[in-house]
Amino acid sequence: MDKKSSDIFHPTLRVTLARGLVGRCPHCGRGKLYRAYLKQVDHCESCGERFGDIETDDAAPWFTILLTGILAAPFFMLFQGFISQHAMSGTLLILFIAIALVLFLLPRVKGILISAFWFSRQTGKNE
Repeated sequence: MDKKSSDIFHPTLRVTLARGLVGRCPHCGRGKLYRAYLKQVDHCESCGERFGDIETDDAAPWFTILLTGILAAPFFMLFQGFISQHAMSGTLLILFIAIALVLFLLPRVKGILISAFWFSRQTGKNE
């Protein structure tokens, strides 16, 4: 059963951001936000809400790199002794951790940003 966007309760900011974090529709939480790794869908397959026009541009990669630096720094400190003895192995280990963090965080950060932009658009409407 397909419901119109206006028939569904509008979620709070916290719920909206949590839905974006897991890659779900910020409105209903049932439809997928992406059709591929970072390709967002034009509208929700469940509730029909349109969010394909929301663009995060460079914000998602910027926040992802910022978070990766913050999260990778403790690993660098943890492996400091190993890095000083085995420079190339330690560097590759830290590089692998950083790449894994970027690949893990990027779709989640983009989902949060899409959800936040969607929420701000919803709260800006005159009802």
